[in-house]
Amino acid sequence: MKQGFDHIVSKVKECGVKKVAVAAAQDEAVLEAVKEAKRLGIADAVLVGDEGEIRKIAAAIRMNLSDYEIIHEPDVIQASLKAVKLAHDGKADMYMKGLMDTKNFLKSVLDKEAGLRTGGVLSHVSVFEIPGIDRLLFLADVAFMPYPSLEDKIRIIENTIPVANACGVALPKVAPLAAVEVMNPKMQVTVDAVELTRLNEEGKIPGCIIDGPLSLDLAIDPEAARHKGATGRKIQGDADILLFPDIHAGNLVYKSIVHLVKVKNGCIMTGTKVPVILTSRSDTFETKVNSLALAAVTART
Repeated sequence: MKQGFDHIVSKVKECGVKKVAVAAAQDEAVLEAVKEAKRLGIADAVLVGDEGEIRKIAAAIRMNLSDYEIIHEPDVIQASLKAVKLAHDGKADMYMKGLMDTKNFLKSVLDKEAGLRTGGVLSHVSVFEIPGIDRLLFLADVAFMPYPSLEDKIRIIENTIPVANACGVALPKVAPLAAVEVMNPKMQVTVDAVELTRLNEEGKIPGCIIDGPLSLDLAIDPEAARHKGATGRKIQGDADILLFPDIHAGNLVYKSIVHLVKVKNGCIMTGTKVPVILTSRSDTFETKVNSLALAAVTART
């Protein structure tokens, strides 16, 4: 049976309702998503921001605020610090961006006293439910790390495995993507892919199966894998995690899927103390709700 976002929501319900701290919560799209997340039993919320604006928006969208804790803080920078501290102190299970710019939101995530640093590398994972593909696809990193080194790629994989596990993928197959399927010394991404595969085979990157380099078609399309005679590969069109060589490749694929295909998707930041929901204002209502569900199911691990 195909496992999609409905399955993720059902897994959240198995472990109980989580709590999300929202920074600068006076944002209609975010409050709509928070309202729906509560209706679905995904998460309760602490709304940190301008209380007057929050109440005005809530009245317009018929959101009953008696169900939520509100912390009045009209200054968005201070609101982000107060909200992130809730997650830092264990009073919230995840942290979400409201009506503020990404730069300042990330500053709160990285704040030395109240933030969510773990000492490791931060990365981003996008999860897609795509028609015609019988499993979820995990894309990393398409939004945060511009030019990952080999060591960065190891950390990205390590950050993404728990997300796949939380979504029901026990031993995810990781495809380090490139334009070709063999190592070319002049193409560093293929050299890195071979090294990642070797490290995995030696047990130094556990909890997954890595096979690279792989072209995108060979990674996700079993028919293409058959046509290319890839019968000796560990991944034959059945990759779970697509590891991109840089942010340009990842972002282009991400936006191509979102804007050209009818899909369901959600995104979170990983490598933080709790999952961080960093959605764009252009993201759909459904994407925001899916991101809350993804964060909630990941927070339980």
